[in-house]
Amino acid sequence: MDTTRAATPRNSRSDRLPAGVYLLGFCLFAMGSAEFLMAGVLPAVAGDLDVTLSSAGFLITAFALGVVIGGPPFAVLSLHWPRRTALVATQGVFAAGLAAGLLGDYRVMLVTRVLSGIAYAGFFAVASVTAIGLVTPDRNARASGVVVSGLSVAMVAGGPAGTLLSHFTDWRGGFWAVVALTVAGIAGCLLGLPPADPRTDRTGGPSVARELATMRKPALWGIYGITILTTAAYMITFNYLAAMLADITALPEAWIPAILALFGIGAFAGLSIGGRVSDRRPHLALLTGASATVLLSVVMVAAIHRAWAVVPTVLLSGVAEFVLNPAVYGRVFAIAAEAPTLAGATTVSAFQLGISVTPVLAAASLSQGAALTSVCLIGAALAAAAVPLVLLDRARQARPAGRAAADAASATIRSAHGTATARVDPEGAQR
Repeated sequence: MDTTRAATPRNSRSDRLPAGVYLLGFCLFAMGSAEFLMAGVLPAVAGDLDVTLSSAGFLITAFALGVVIGGPPFAVLSLHWPRRTALVATQGVFAAGLAAGLLGDYRVMLVTRVLSGIAYAGFFAVASVTAIGLVTPDRNARASGVVVSGLSVAMVAGGPAGTLLSHFTDWRGGFWAVVALTVAGIAGCLLGLPPADPRTDRTGGPSVARELATMRKPALWGIYGITILTTAAYMITFNYLAAMLADITALPEAWIPAILALFGIGAFAGLSIGGRVSDRRPHLALLTGASATVLLSVVMVAAIHRAWAVVPTVLLSGVAEFVLNPAVYGRVFAIAAEAPTLAGATTVSAFQLGISVTPVLAAASLSQGAALTSVCLIGAALAAAAVPLVLLDRARQARPAGRAAADAASATIRSAHGTATARVDPEGAQR
């Protein structure tokens, strides 16, 4: 029997991640497209449902609220479910909620958007944990980065494509496409993921008590702070990028989607780089991403006035800002290695909270008459505020390693002393 092959870690012979990881990224793309689609069809939704534009805006808030508050409780509720079951169930609830909202009135849609947000957060959290279970521990951040990349595709491609489809049909057309893609994702999970959990038995199986105990670790909340600050830092600029390109750069309207797509290309590159770096040096990725976001946000204030300058700035911003995401997940799963489900769900909530606070921060500046580019400076300040938290987390990680090295050195000295004594004693006994 060839025991060498049996002992070889999964995927050690190939640099390619398992197909299941990419499948989870596709599912997140399908579901995430609904989040970014609503903003593009909001006026049509308001007119068709006979509500004001501000009331229609609450549909976006309802989804975000479901994501922020729904993920962690669902993680606890589904802790003992097989992960494939949880993934299929969350996608099913999401698709059903989306379909019910499309067939109902404004009040029905408001409720179903909350339910869909909860299901979306639950899927996101379980998908991240499932992805790291499909790979060896040294590729956790990279696998998480692939899953998260589905969300970046949804932001720069899925939402705009759905909006375009809705203009050719009616505003519901794009959402029905999301339902169809989600159903395809369900089929993919049933066919492409193992029915049994890929988790190991070293933790003794899932435990609510252990999950809750893990959430009391201060280091984990430091990572959540980094997540909220850095997500808000890049989203506040991205949310107003189209407006700045139109009003300040004075680009033709047809060019604006192409510039936004450059941000998405940069995001892909950033996720790929961050996924490969973060498994070994997560704090390098965090510090590089946060520092580059500070610099590029400030540069954007000047670059937005010239088309030749704004193009590379947008591309580099996508790279810098998405280098962070795999490192965030890498640190969360390193800190919460024995109880990752609730920690992963709370990470999703932290990302969404970072997205959700950006309109409030922007309004606080713009309502005082500040220039539109002031949102870039707010982004720079938010990213700068994350740097001390990264340094603190790096110091926390270094302390246990330092203690372990000191203990190992002390043990070596004691062992050497014991050996020397053993060598002297026989001689003394012989004399």
